[in-house]
Amino acid sequence: MSLEKAKQVAAFQAVDEFVKSDCIFGVGSGSTVVYAVQRLAERVELENLKVVCIPTSFQAKQLIIKHNLTLGELDTNPVIDVTIDGADEVDSNMTLIKGGGGCLLQEKIVASCSKKLIVIADYTKDSVRLGDRYKKGIPIEVIPMAYVPIRNKITQKYGGEIKLRAAIAKAGPVVTDNGNFILDWMFTNQDLDWEDVCAFVKMIPGVVEIGLFVKMCSKAYFGQPEGTVVERSA
Repeated sequence: MSLEKAKQVAAFQAVDEFVKSDCIFGVGSGSTVVYAVQRLAERVELENLKVVCIPTSFQAKQLIIKHNLTLGELDTNPVIDVTIDGADEVDSNMTLIKGGGGCLLQEKIVASCSKKLIVIADYTKDSVRLGDRYKKGIPIEVIPMAYVPIRNKITQKYGGEIKLRAAIAKAGPVVTDNGNFILDWMFTNQDLDWEDVCAFVKMIPGVVEIGLFVKMCSKAYFGQPEGTVVERSA
């Protein structure tokens, strides 16, 4: 079974279990969420569900529009019933690395407004410790003028290596939906207290957000190679 099929079965099961009518639904970002929106659109048509969708990125907004779903925003819907999102890695404590696609700030804002954050992923994202499988590091969204001092402060305290994320189709760095840069921190110590790390990094002036989601995820669905889904709850 393909990786895409594994993503699809996880996404479909999560949408079927958590999305109800009259629901405010946070739409995450990334390749697995595409299947969640596809399934939601099918259910809206079949069951005439009334769902308002809050996007976590430009990509998510375009998906909502493409499928003719009702687009909302936090100004009018500051409390979200459930958000379904992907993750780059999920450890045994349900701590997440997110932001491989560069949308970590808006993803965390929407997650923080949600009664439940549900993660959907394929089996390659399921780890015991962060860094077991995902080797691209922890993303950190930063104000452009501060990226060098931020990089130095983090590596002096925790070690590892930090790189400014480079854009692929343009010269220079990736610029987020919010006009910021992204640093990718390749940490070497897998036994850090991630809650402490989160608090330390967030306090550095110029850091906007870090792609560590600690004690935020209620449940994760991992699509397996044979087409089954493994569930894990916090």
